[in-house]
Amino acid sequence: MNSAVFTIVLLLLSLAWYLSFSATRLDRCHHRVETSWEHLDALLQRRAALALEIARLSDIDPATQMILTSSAYQSRGANIGDREDAETSLSESLKFLHRSALSNEISIEVSFIDELAALTDKIRTAIAIHLEAISAVKNLRNKLVFRLFHLAGRAKWPEKYHFEDDEL
Repeated sequence: MNSAVFTIVLLLLSLAWYLSFSATRLDRCHHRVETSWEHLDALLQRRAALALEIARLSDIDPATQMILTSSAYQSRGANIGDREDAETSLSESLKFLHRSALSNEISIEVSFIDELAALTDKIRTAIAIHLEAISAVKNLRNKLVFRLFHLAGRAKWPEKYHFEDDEL
């Protein structure tokens, strides 16, 4: 009788430990999504600031300057729902500017081009990390134990944004 009770208590404690461990693991994955988004957001804000700096300090035509400035301000001030279109617009503006600078149609300082290229590489990496974190959370949350015991609580499903698929 005592060994049966001991076995049941041991199994219940093991289950409680496993559920606690699993919930903590999911919480860490959710935290990773949040921190990867914060890092990506900071890089995107820096890109918008660099675009404004390029528009202000470069010898580019007024129309290009206006498009670049407008895209950068939209990107910096957009809420998360409108952010996708704003980031896509800024990416397109910067690609046009970069192509124009490479073909010598416009004059931009080499330091701006180098900084933009480095920042674009960092953004690509940050997007890859963010998408991997989202994938990890989704994979965990789709497992039976996480759904059955409602280990995610009321946490929202992580979102993937349209601009994360853009070619930078």
